[in-house]
Amino acid sequence: MPAAAQSAGQPEVRPPAHYDVSPPLGDINVDDNSDGKKPKKERPLRLPRAPKGSPHATDPVAQTSAGPLVSAGTSKNFEGVGEGLAKYYVGEAPPDTNMAVGPNHIVQWVNSSIAVFDKNGNLRTGYPKPGNALWSGFGGPCETTNDGDPVAQYDAAADRWVMSQLGNAFTNGPYYYCIAVSTSPDPTGTYNRYAYNFGSYLNDYPKMGMWSDAYYSSHNRFYLGISFAGAEACAFDRTKMLAGQAAIGVCFITSASYDSLLPSDLDGATLPPAGSPNFFMDFGSDALRLWKFHVDFGNTANSTFTGPTSIPVAAFSAACSGGGSCIPQLGTGQKLDSLADRLMYRLAYRNFPSDPNGAHESLVVNHSVTSNGVSGVRWYEIRNPNGAPTVFQQSTFQPDQTYRWMGSAAMDQAGDIALGYSVSSSSINPGIRYTGRVPSDPLGTMQAEATIIDGGGSQNGGLDRWGDYSAMRIDPSDDCTFWYTTEYLAADGSFNWHTRIASFKFDTCGGPPPPPPTAPGQPTVTKNVYNEVDLSWTPSTNQSGYNVMRCTNSGSGCTPTTIATVGASVTTYNDTTVSGPANYIYQIQAYNSADTANSLTTTVSVPAPPLPAAPSNLVVSAVSKNSITIGWTDNSNNETNFDIERCTGGACTNFVPLTSVGANVTTYKNTGLARRTTYRYWVKARNGGGSSGYAGPVSGTTR
Repeated sequence: MPAAAQSAGQPEVRPPAHYDVSPPLGDINVDDNSDGKKPKKERPLRLPRAPKGSPHATDPVAQTSAGPLVSAGTSKNFEGVGEGLAKYYVGEAPPDTNMAVGPNHIVQWVNSSIAVFDKNGNLRTGYPKPGNALWSGFGGPCETTNDGDPVAQYDAAADRWVMSQLGNAFTNGPYYYCIAVSTSPDPTGTYNRYAYNFGSYLNDYPKMGMWSDAYYSSHNRFYLGISFAGAEACAFDRTKMLAGQAAIGVCFITSASYDSLLPSDLDGATLPPAGSPNFFMDFGSDALRLWKFHVDFGNTANSTFTGPTSIPVAAFSAACSGGGSCIPQLGTGQKLDSLADRLMYRLAYRNFPSDPNGAHESLVVNHSVTSNGVSGVRWYEIRNPNGAPTVFQQSTFQPDQTYRWMGSAAMDQAGDIALGYSVSSSSINPGIRYTGRVPSDPLGTMQAEATIIDGGGSQNGGLDRWGDYSAMRIDPSDDCTFWYTTEYLAADGSFNWHTRIASFKFDTCGGPPPPPPTAPGQPTVTKNVYNEVDLSWTPSTNQSGYNVMRCTNSGSGCTPTTIATVGASVTTYNDTTVSGPANYIYQIQAYNSADTANSLTTTVSVPAPPLPAAPSNLVVSAVSKNSITIGWTDNSNNETNFDIERCTGGACTNFVPLTSVGANVTTYKNTGLARRTTYRYWVKARNGGGSSGYAGPVSGTTR
């Protein structure tokens, strides 16, 4: 029977040390400053205790054979951030590869870099940006450090993106947790930004989970970054973060007997039952351990963190003698780290209130164990976590003598489970594979695995660290498509990792894929002025939505890329980001989960803006011994700037350009002038179409 749960005592309340709203992520230009940086070996701090699990000669739930090839072939399979793709690439190892998936975008974050992709693998941020670009202009260590342990999340219920990573001011603290919540569904837009001070305790290896009442996180606490001091579980006020308001964190601290907790992370459109706590989990000796976190932001003293409840599971031995480096590779004696001392990200939660076989809640999680002399992935489905939790099914996927580790698992709306992981052995380079199961498969079994990519090299140079975590995600567009990302190497070396992003779907989820969409009609221009182009098109069929695509034709041709995405019922778009005179090429792309279809292109010659009216009433408003201030009246709203010209002498006519000021400026102070000298000034308005007539001249004499 599960052990009785205990309360963790009174919570600690953490107000934000600072919060604000960011500029749009897509507009933040950060120079590549990797020059001169040396590769860095990032690590979660090891825990001062005996390995979890218990020594066993055999694994009683090892699956040493598999059925037919997994019935979900890859749909998309493209390169993620890594060597050769990241402009900001300094070679941390491991990469801490993770991602979030939204309706139209994928945000992938590794230790140095964050990137936004569309679902065809096209970068939407121009190039990967350093992770701390999210905190550009914020101040403090969230902006000035880029300390990694990142997690990218998508809050499907709010249609918002949630990003977090560490920010450490000094070696001995204070240590910060940096959280950014998007203000719109656009991951390249603005974010509500927060910094939380954890004082003298390094909040190592943070993991974050989405929930209906809060954003929950877990941390391993190390005093001054050295002495382990237990795990910390926190809840951050989701409602206020979405609104950009002062959002507190409510945190509980466990004893040093526990570490590396994972918060439950909501998948699917069905929320947890009203009032449900968030679930936290780690593992001990032949058991999973479950906590329940109930937060009350109105009266924080009412918040509770109860547990752990011990859930007995099949006996296991953590891989590599409890989490060391024992994973072999082809062509080198260098072994890779299993990180088997902790559960692997994520603790995926799903609620099935209308399952015809019985309403239930499920948690899916995995870790690496020793099985028949190699490393295998032990996975579990736990049901009824808010009552008397039970192991509905469990198994160790280890169908041959290849080492499998660093997994991530999730469940779709039909109850299909997908499991992705790394593979390696003395006869193969580290690669990426996945397996899965459907509800009709025998409990505790996975189908035969499929390959995402075979590695092209092995890691050497004394570097043993690998992964730290990977991510299996569910696409919210259909709640059926799985997306998986983790690292691999394209060639032998160290600090030269690549990452891969791939998707697949079981036919048992949501029925067969839809037929591909038909191409929409060629875009028709309904309005064309210097700062706006309005388009309409005849609808497609079988579409889930449309991508509005555009490029600027400079004379050598161009390929349209997506500038906006609209819904399936929308057949118009107002583009207010043009600036004439210029030629733009437009194309409309219909899409669904099966395919895309493009319209023919339409070229639009956007005219120049109308000439601005000339300014008037140019006067000298002030003089001093070395400056003259002039002012004028703005007679137009079409200018982009005012050009100021000047000559020296009371009757001079040889005016030369002096400076330009912004369109909303109607005064100018000319400094650094010679004393007792006469200067004459002209002012004219200008925009992309040309310039107006002059105002002036007007003369002024310094004292």
